Amino acid sequence: MSGRVALITGGTRGIGLGIARRLAAEGWRLAINGRRPDDAVAPVVEELRASGTDVVYVRGDISLTAARPAIVDRTLVAFGRIDALVNNAGIASPGRLDFLDATEEAWDLVLDTNLKGPYFLTQAVARVMIRQSEVEPGSRCRIVTIGSINATVASVHRGDYCASKAGLGIVSRVFAVRLAEHGIDAFEIRPGLILTDMTAPVKETYDTLIADGLTLERRWGTPDDVGRAVAALLRGDLPYATGQVIVVDGGFTVDVL
Repeated sequence: MSGRVALITGGTRGIGLGIARRLAAEGWRLAINGRRPDDAVAPVVEELRASGTDVVYVRGDISLTAARPAIVDRTLVAFGRIDALVNNAGIASPGRLDFLDATEEAWDLVLDTNLKGPYFLTQAVARVMIRQSEVEPGSRCRIVTIGSINATVASVHRGDYCASKAGLGIVSRVFAVRLAEHGIDAFEIRPGLILTDMTAPVKETYDTLIADGLTLERRWGTPDDVGRAVAALLRGDLPYATGQVIVVDGGFTVDVL
């Protein structure tokens, strides 16, 4: 993968950082996006560069209309191309409110960040990829969208989050259908219980549930578990499979009699 460029949203912490570490180890040049100030993520950038690859931090909030083209432009200024997009950035449901107490403000914030942002960022990146395909016939670009098992597993305390992830499921297929003619593959990965700063507040509760058999593999998933799946897709290890969903959940969603 040496020389190829991946743009990873939300790439400085949690699942996104797990993905970035795995891709850096495989020689991808990386544009990692996040909302924090440059100095706050400098240690992460230096860590990734220590693997021997080129890394730039592209600050921007994907929920904001003006930020999305700026993210793409800064990536192109740094590297001149984009071969892979990993739509990972997302937020949890503010306050984890019961459906009967949910607010429109929280709904708008979650949907703008988790669904609208990736949709229109992918639109902008896809246009870049299409131009590349026109001058590099036979080349393949790839888009991986990080969804969640909450696309199908309902949570009454995170209805807005569930809706955003269900939406990502169908738009990922839209990407695959529309972009296939240009040699651009699109996939969705649905992680289950992944131990990150986002899930830290409920760790104790789920420690007990996992020990009692909530997942077939009785452990938390790790950001590297998801990173390995993304790396396999971007390497092209699953050819002839565009539009498919890869579930990385330790068997959480397996139906058991």
